[in-house]
Amino acid sequence: MTHLSLADPVREPLFSGEAGRQTAMAKDILAEAGLHFDELNKLRVLDPEVSQQTIELKEECKDFVDKIGQFQKIVGGLIELVDQLAKEAENEKMKAIGARNLLKSIAKQREAQQQQLQALIAEKKMQLESNPAVAPGDMLRRPLAPLPIT
Repeated sequence: MTHLSLADPVREPLFSGEAGRQTAMAKDILAEAGLHFDELNKLRVLDPEVSQQTIELKEECKDFVDKIGQFQKIVGGLIELVDQLAKEAENEKMKAIGARNLLKSIAKQREAQQQQLQALIAEKKMQLESNPAVAPGDMLRRPLAPLPIT
């Protein structure tokens, strides 16, 4: 009886003659037991195809994790940019509200000043009407009291 070595690649070509059949049978028996030979004729528990798929999946997972990390950095930068723009927009909004309020207060001051001037004109007219001895030109030559500026 000849001694078979499944791990010896120098032997006869695979599956040639009786030795090849015995090798194939031995590999089938080992495969049923969950043992396989890889391309280097090393005994493995996993099927070489499953082992290769596992390695490929591991590499794909690493690539995926790297891409997710890059995506998170990009999104983080985008969020920071949007936050900064939101702050700038809020500052400009507050400036615009302040300018609008200032314009409203200036308009109210002018309206109040106009009312004061109209009241002064009415008062001077009443003085002219009540004192006919004063010539109309005399009232114009008298200095007016300064208006309070608010």
